[in-house]
Order: sequence, then C-alpha cells, then structure tokens
Amino acid sequence: MSKGPNKLEEFEEALTAEKKGDKYVLRLFVAGINPKSRRAIANLREILEENLKGQYELEIIDIYQQPIFAKEGQIVAAPTLIKELPPPLRRFVGDLSNKEKLLLGLELKSKK
Repeated sequence: MSKGPNKLEEFEEALTAEKKGDKYVLRLFVAGINPKSRRAIANLREILEENLKGQYELEIIDIYQQPIFAKEGQIVAAPTLIKELPPPLRRFVGDLSNKEKLLLGLELKSKK
C-alpha cells in the first residue's frame, strides 16, 4: 500500500521556508470552471506576480473534482482563498477583485 504525502514533512518544509521568509503557501478553492472561478484565478495570479513573484506556492483545488478537500478545509463558499503561511492563517471569499483588501489581508500592504 502506497503512502500519501506526509503532512508532518509538508508542515516542516513550510516552516523552513517561512523562516527564510521566502514562501507564501496559498490554496484557492473553486467550484468548477465558471466565470467567477476564472476571475478569482486571474485576479489572484495578477496580484501574486506583481507582489510575490517567485515567493509563493499556489494550489488551485476544484471542490467538484475533489470534494474531500472542501470538507477538510471547511469550505462553505467558493471561490475561497486560504493563506496558510506565513501565519496567521487568513481566508478570503469571492472573486478576489478587491485588490486593496487582498493586499492588506496578505500583509503585503500596510494600513495608512
């Protein structure tokens, strides 16, 4: 029987990356490929490339294809973005079109 990815190893790797200050770990949950999902993906990729180029890991999960991830992540609406690292954990719901709110939530921009 083959083993799946070791969660402890993944967590330790993420902590190591966090200590170096070089990785954001993000998961975007979408419900199929519809206009709202596409907008969320495009908006997020634009923001990440402008602000974190080479410093992020993004996983896009279609909850229709992999419903177990929705249950594990306690996803009640889609699209939902979860910032796992660096702490604190943050959740963003919607098409991610509010760039200012997303930048503040990801701690890429400070409040004025």
